[in-house]
This record gives sequence, structure tokens and C-alpha cells, in this order.
Amino acid sequence: MAKKQKNAEECKVSKVKTFFNEFKTFAVKGNMLDMAVGMIVGGAFTALVTSIVSNIATPLLGILIGVDFSDWTIKLPHLYGNAVPGTLAIGVFLNSVISFIIVAFVVFLFVKALNSFRKRQDEEPPPPPEPSAEERLLVEIRDILKDMKVDS
Repeated sequence: MAKKQKNAEECKVSKVKTFFNEFKTFAVKGNMLDMAVGMIVGGAFTALVTSIVSNIATPLLGILIGVDFSDWTIKLPHLYGNAVPGTLAIGVFLNSVISFIIVAFVVFLFVKALNSFRKRQDEEPPPPPEPSAEERLLVEIRDILKDMKVDS
């Protein structure tokens, strides 16, 4: 019984070592660095899109529609003795939805471009076909004839 328990413990230790070795390989290959850079750039891009939506897109939509929906709110009634009624910020939510759509669209375009780039890299031209026996024989004859002309 003790032998089975020892083998089970060794198996668990082995799995943990394998897991950490895989993580080490992942981190050393540069994937972690790529991911960190992607998160930083993504955060900056999200801030930029949020600014564009709240400062440019929302006012322009407000002009087209005739209503500034960034200030749209729904006031909730006083419930359970709350002194201050709550509000639902519908306009802020709409700004977030527009931001999400823009970010999702840009990420879609980026992934699509990256996939097409990878596809082009993967599509290496096939090696030229091997010449047939007849073609090799004709090449030998041509070379012999060239040598005969040079000698004469």
C-alpha cells in the first residue's frame, strides 16, 4: 500500500514539474513579453477609442439625432429608505457599447490581416518537379554536344 502511495506522490510531483517546465518554456520563448506589450498597447488603444467615442462620436451622433444621449439617465425611485435615488446611466452605457464595437472591429481587422499574412508565409512555392528520365537524357546529350563544339 505504501508503494502505491509513493508512486502516486511521485506522479503528482512529476506533473507539477512538467507544468512548470512548460510555463518556463512559454515565458522564455518571448510569448509573455509579446502578451505584455499587447496588453499595454491594448489599454492605450482602449483609452483612445473611449476618448474618441465620448468626445467626438457621441456629440456628432447627438447633432445628427438632435439629442445628446451621453446625459441620458433613468432616475430610480426611493427604495428601502434610501435618501438618494439611484440612476441608470443609459448614455454612458451606450458610449461603452459604441467603444466596444469600435475596438472589436479594429481587433477583427487586425486579426484578419495577421491571418492573411501568416497564410502567405505558409504558402511557400512547391519545389520544382524532378525532371523525367527523358529530360535528364536530353540534358546529357546537350552537354555532350556542347563539349564536342568546344573541342572542335
